[in-house]
Amino acid sequence: MEKLVSLIPLFPLIGFLFITFFGKNLSKNAAGALATAMIGISFILAIPVFTTQLHGAHPVMVKVLDWIHVGSFHVDISFVVDPLSTLYVLFITGVGSLIHLYSIGYMHEDEGFHRFMSYLNLFVFFMLLLVLGDNLLLLFVGWEGVGVCSFMLIGFWYKDHANNDAAKKAFVMNRVGDLGLLLGMALIFIQCGSLRYEDLFINGSGIASLGKYTTLAAILLFIGAMGKSAQFPLHTWLPDAMAGPTPVSALIHAATMVTAGIYLVARCSDLYAMSEIASSVVTWAGVITAILGASIALTQNDIKKVLAYSTVSQLGFMFAALGMGAYTIAVFHVVTHAFFKALLFLGSGSVIHAMGGEQDIRRMGGLKGHMKTTYWTFLVGTIAIAGIFPFAGFFSKDQILAHALENNMPVFILLMLAAAGTAFYMFRMFYLTFHGDFRGTHEQEHHLHESPAVMTLPLIVLAIASTVGGFMGFPHAIGESIHFHHWLDHFLDGTVVLAHSHMSAMTEILLALVAMAIAGGMIYYAYTTYIVKNTMALEDDEIPAGIHRLLWRKYAFDELYENIFRRPVDQLSHGIQHWIEDKALLMMVDGTGSAAKGLGHWMKGWHNGQILTYLIAIVVGLIAILYFI
Repeated sequence: MEKLVSLIPLFPLIGFLFITFFGKNLSKNAAGALATAMIGISFILAIPVFTTQLHGAHPVMVKVLDWIHVGSFHVDISFVVDPLSTLYVLFITGVGSLIHLYSIGYMHEDEGFHRFMSYLNLFVFFMLLLVLGDNLLLLFVGWEGVGVCSFMLIGFWYKDHANNDAAKKAFVMNRVGDLGLLLGMALIFIQCGSLRYEDLFINGSGIASLGKYTTLAAILLFIGAMGKSAQFPLHTWLPDAMAGPTPVSALIHAATMVTAGIYLVARCSDLYAMSEIASSVVTWAGVITAILGASIALTQNDIKKVLAYSTVSQLGFMFAALGMGAYTIAVFHVVTHAFFKALLFLGSGSVIHAMGGEQDIRRMGGLKGHMKTTYWTFLVGTIAIAGIFPFAGFFSKDQILAHALENNMPVFILLMLAAAGTAFYMFRMFYLTFHGDFRGTHEQEHHLHESPAVMTLPLIVLAIASTVGGFMGFPHAIGESIHFHHWLDHFLDGTVVLAHSHMSAMTEILLALVAMAIAGGMIYYAYTTYIVKNTMALEDDEIPAGIHRLLWRKYAFDELYENIFRRPVDQLSHGIQHWIEDKALLMMVDGTGSAAKGLGHWMKGWHNGQILTYLIAIVVGLIAILYFI
C-alpha cells in the first residue's frame, strides 16, 4: 500500500512534465489521452488505498523523502492515509479524470491545447499533495500550488485583458487568506513544536499546547480557508474566475481548489472543537456566505456565474456544518457537491460549446430539442442541487439542515432560506436555457448540435453519480445500516466530541418533506414565471432601482473594495511614484551636481599656482597615507 500511495500524486506530475517538454511531438488526441490516463491511473491506485480504511484501520504515515531537518524543526515529504485523505483522493481523481476527458472535446480546437492539459495535470498533482501531506507545511505547498495553477488556468486566454484581471484578482485575494494560514501555522509551531498531524492530532493532545492561543490559531487557519473557499468577505474572486475555460471552472468548483478550505477545517477538527468562539466564526461566516451567494444568483444571467454563486452558497452550507461540529456531514456534502457541480459546469460548457461561446441565458432558450443528452443530464444536476429525493443533494443538504435545527435555530432558518433560493435560481436558469423559444441569432440556431461523445460521456457518468451518490450517506435516524457517517465519524471523533443527531426518524422524515415541499414550491414558482407566463430576464439597462439592482450588482462588494482598498492604494502608490520621480530623483541629480560644483569651488582655492602650497599638500597627503597604512 505504501508504494501505491507514493504513486498516486506521481502520475499527474509525470503527465505535466511529459506534456510540457515533449508535448509538441504529440497530437492533441494523444496529449489529451495521456493527461486523462495519468489521472485515471491515480484513481485506480486510490481505490485499494481507500478500501484499506473502510474497516476502521488506523492512520498510516508513508514517508517518501527527507525534506527539512533544522534544529528542532523536522518535516518530511510524507503522506497520511486515513479516511479523510483517501476519500478526498478518490473524488479528486475520479471527478478530475472525467473533467480531463471532457476537456479533450471542449478544448480540441484551442491552439494552447497541450499547455492546457499539462496545467490540468499539475493542478491535480498539487491538490493531491495538499490532501495527502501529513503535515501543515506540505499542505501549504499544495495550497500555494493550486493557487498558482488557478492563476494560470483562469488567465489561460491571456490575450483578453479581462481574463488577466480575473486571474490577478483570484491570486491576490487568495494571498490575503494565505497570510492568515501562514501566521496560524507559525503560531502552532511556536506553541506546539511541530506541524505534523501525528504530533498535533493523532497521537495525543499536541494541539492542547496552544492554550490561550487556541482561538487565535483556529481563526488564522480559517482566514486561509476563507480565501481558498471563497467565504465572505473574500468571496468575490470566485465568480470572476469564470473567465477561464469551462473545464477549469468545473475542476476548481467541484474537485479541487475550493474544497481545500473544507479539508483544512475538517483536518483540524480537534482544534476547532476546543474553541467555541472560532467555531461560531466558522458557522456564521458560512451562513452569511450561503445567503449572499444564493441571493446574488437570483439575478445573474451568465450561466457560469449563476453556477459560481451557487458554489459560493453551497460552500457556505459546508462551513456552517463544520462550525456546528457536523464535520462528517460537511465532508459528505463536499462529495455529493463534487458530483452535481461538476455535472452542471460541464453541462454549461456543453451549452456554451453549442452556442458558439455565448454564456448569457437571455440569448438561449429552446435547447432541449437540440441537445437531449445535455438537457437530461443537466436536469439531473439541477434537481440534485435543489435537494429533491432521491438525488444526492437531498441527503447531504437536508442533514445539514437537520443538524442546524437541533443545534441553532437562527442558522436553520437562514440556511432554509438559502436552500429555497437555490431551488428557484437553478430552475430559473434551467428553464431560460432549455425551454421556450430560441432567443439567439439565426447563425447560432443553425449550428446548434449535441456535444461529441467525449463530452457527453462524462455528463452521463456524473449524472448517475448525482442520482445514486447520496445513498452512501443516509441520515443516522433512517439509515443506520448505511455507514458512511459511522465510518468517517470514527476517524473524526478522536478527541473531538461531536454532536450526533438525536432526532427521531419521524422528525427527520417530516423535516425532509418540509424541505422538499419548499423546494418544490420554488420550482413551481420558477415554472409559472418563466414557462407559463413566459417572463424574460431583464436587460441590464432595464433593471429597476432597489433590491433587484442591488442583487444584480452583487451587493456592490467589488465597488466597495475598489473604493476602500484599491483606489487608496493606487493613489498612495502614484503619490510615492511622483514624489520619487519629481522630488527624490530630482534632488539626487541636482544635489549631486550642486555638491560637485561646490566642491570644485572649494578645491579651486587650493590651485593658486604656488609651488610651496602644492608641496605642503603632498607632504600632508603622504603623512595621512602612511598613518592609515
